[in-house]
Amino acid sequence: MSILNDLEKILRTDVAADLGTQPLDSEEDLIELGIIDSLGIMKLIVSIEETFGIKVNDEEIVPENFQTLNSMTKFVEQKMKNK
Repeated sequence: MSILNDLEKILRTDVAADLGTQPLDSEEDLIELGIIDSLGIMKLIVSIEETFGIKVNDEEIVPENFQTLNSMTKFVEQKMKNK
């Protein structure tokens, strides 16, 4: 699976289970749409750290890194490259 697909699966199962099978555009603003909030971001971080074996630092917990599936993918790719 790709990082993008893994992130969408995490989002659907751990954070926003009520999405069901509703398709998500990888550029949709998940925060603005109310799909994730601050608690959702924290759940997302825990799952991302476990799934990808990375550590998200406090200063990296900014909306820009978790706003869209694409921004999350870029963030995770960068973190994995720098492990």
